[in-house]
Amino acid sequence: MISVKDIHKRFGKQIVLNGISHDFMPGKITTVVGPSGVGKSVLLKLILGILVPEKGDILIEGHSITLANTEAEKNEIRANLGVLFQSAALFDSLTVYDNIAFPLVERTYLSRPEIHEKVSFMLEALSLQPYYTKLPQEISLGMRKRVGMARSLIMEPKVLLIDEPNTGLDPLVGQEVYDLIKLCHSQWKFTGVVISHELPEVFQVSDRMIMLLNGKIHLEGTPQDFIDSTDLAVQQFIQGRLDGPITIQ
Repeated sequence: MISVKDIHKRFGKQIVLNGISHDFMPGKITTVVGPSGVGKSVLLKLILGILVPEKGDILIEGHSITLANTEAEKNEIRANLGVLFQSAALFDSLTVYDNIAFPLVERTYLSRPEIHEKVSFMLEALSLQPYYTKLPQEISLGMRKRVGMARSLIMEPKVLLIDEPNTGLDPLVGQEVYDLIKLCHSQWKFTGVVISHELPEVFQVSDRMIMLLNGKIHLEGTPQDFIDSTDLAVQQFIQGRLDGPITIQ
């Protein structure tokens, strides 16, 4: 469970988030959408404790990452979080196997046989066995995302944060990533927070949606609520039109 309470964040004179509050539904995938520059990635960094708000609080499984005083305290709270970064953020010098094993090696006291058992399970679950000795640069973009997903789930997090799942990918690979998210959610039942600016493609993995605009939550609801909305900004964003109340910064 992630609870965002009255979050305010600015950079200099620019107000990015101006009183954001939301409880992310446990076991569901909530997608945060909006045009570039509205604070989607800032919200993700606040949840991760990389940034600190001027006002407000963020609770992860009942613990405030905002009020955590040390990196050790933040890391203890972050143990509930998995992250699939936009680029997958794999280590170029490590094989697929070692990339997946990395969190277990660095953050647990499991034995080598125990680590091998867990990594082997993830390799099989995500159809990565044929690639386990490969380096990231030797596999496709879609497979790199698959490896990133395996690494983010290896610690069995309660919450998975997914940053721009298919930005920069061609439609076929992008669909492969969405299929991967659906597959993993059906198996692990994590609470998902997806950051995206791509509508309507992201509707297919979303149980709930939040649209940020002008520092506020402009609309929240189901994908169907967004489709049915008569709000001019929502329809402009869905249709990708230049004309409308949303101006390009």
